[in-house]
Amino acid sequence: MSEHIVVHITQLGNSEGLPIPHYQTEHAAGVDVYAAVDKEIVLGAGKWKLIPTGMSVAIPEGYEGQVRPRSGLALKHGIGMLNAPGTIDADYRGEIGIILFNFSDTPFRIQRGDRIAQLVIAKIEKAKFVVMETLPKTARGAGGFGHTGK
Repeated sequence: MSEHIVVHITQLGNSEGLPIPHYQTEHAAGVDVYAAVDKEIVLGAGKWKLIPTGMSVAIPEGYEGQVRPRSGLALKHGIGMLNAPGTIDADYRGEIGIILFNFSDTPFRIQRGDRIAQLVIAKIEKAKFVVMETLPKTARGAGGFGHTGK
């Protein structure tokens, strides 16, 4: 078993009674994130809304938080995230918000404590960008969207 990094969390006033993020299974990559809404929210078909989570985190330097949609919400209800995956930078200390989007043609109800997203903590590498007159050649070259066919 590998050593775990420590992520400090602050539960905000709107998180009272909600569980702190935790892994549901031994080998889970992400932890569930919960809706910290005061009253039920109806997300209309084709609409989006920022849903509060009632928590802020201190992610260690060299890591990021990746906020991802939950596959069950996508499959069963057509609910996803507009900016998936969302990134939480190591220096961000505000409340985590999830931009849910209703891809379905029916309204979706969000209630307090619903699991609305998952959070994965991932190591990052910083890059140094160097300006060049030309880039090294590759077999692909400038081939873009769909260049390899179906």
